[in-house]
Amino acid sequence: MLIGEVARRSGVSARMLRHYESLGLVHPSGRTGSGYREFSEEDIRRIFHIESLRALGLSLREAGRALDDSGFTPSALVDDLIRRTRTRIAAETELLTRLRRIHAAEPTDWRDALHVVTLLQALGSQSAGARQRAALTSASSADRVPVPVEALVEAALAESDPYAAGALRWALARSGDGAPALLAEGIGSPVAAVRERAVRSLAEMPGDEAAGHLREALTHPDAVLRGQAALALGARGEAEAVPALVDMVVEGRNDTEAADALSVLAGDNPAADGIATLLLDRLAHDTTEPPARGRLTQALAGIPGAVASRALVELSHDADRAVALTATYLLQLRDTQG
Repeated sequence: MLIGEVARRSGVSARMLRHYESLGLVHPSGRTGSGYREFSEEDIRRIFHIESLRALGLSLREAGRALDDSGFTPSALVDDLIRRTRTRIAAETELLTRLRRIHAAEPTDWRDALHVVTLLQALGSQSAGARQRAALTSASSADRVPVPVEALVEAALAESDPYAAGALRWALARSGDGAPALLAEGIGSPVAAVRERAVRSLAEMPGDEAAGHLREALTHPDAVLRGQAALALGARGEAEAVPALVDMVVEGRNDTEAADALSVLAGDNPAADGIATLLLDRLAHDTTEPPARGRLTQALAGIPGAVASRALVELSHDADRAVALTATYLLQLRDTQG
């Protein structure tokens, strides 16, 4: 069979078939009297095998080695191809994400586009200092196109350095619409550190949308996350945080911060008696351990109003000496400050 017929049957051009021959991949079985190459059925099968291996991602030389190696194991080759394909897909996906973010920044010229590229690269730097500077630059360059909020959120959820993380939260708080919803997705992450970073970022964002996501986090099964959300909401004056803050006092998780937040919320006199009543309910609970009763008593110190004062009087006679002494001391402070 002449080369033109082989090209027609195999779909491989005559020029490529000559290239195969120059690489030693195929060897025409003979030549006609006029000197034209003749290919056998076996040659054509080999060409099809080469094309099949190329379709899997092998180079021509790799395909030739695979066909000529008597010890060739297809499973090992396929494993290697899977690894290489995954690496290529990851690289292409990263490139696509970067291009989409540059497009989202809506650069008006190449200067703007290169500015965004530089900041995106810096956000992914191995240097925490470079990441911090990129975050600060992205939020402070009023005359330049900003880094897309998706990139800032991704960086904030991945950042472990406290200084770079603080800069990213600062940048997100100034990034405008879109950030709260993206950060809220981080609350659903299976990684505890990512969830905590999401809540910490939301805590520093102004507006009702961020507060709404923090309120949703109050029901999250992660107790640490619930506590972070409660502290953030308490700082905003959100009464919905009160039950979670009382739980933190009982459990001894950031109990000092929780008691401070309760004190701030109780600054509104109508709320003070309700908070004092919740603390008293937990004090009276049979399963509340002595250390927790002590923390609850201390938390009453920051709660104004008659309910808290009467509770401290009663607790000054408590059977638990530590509780009684704490209540007596707090009453003396109240008298001094009153």
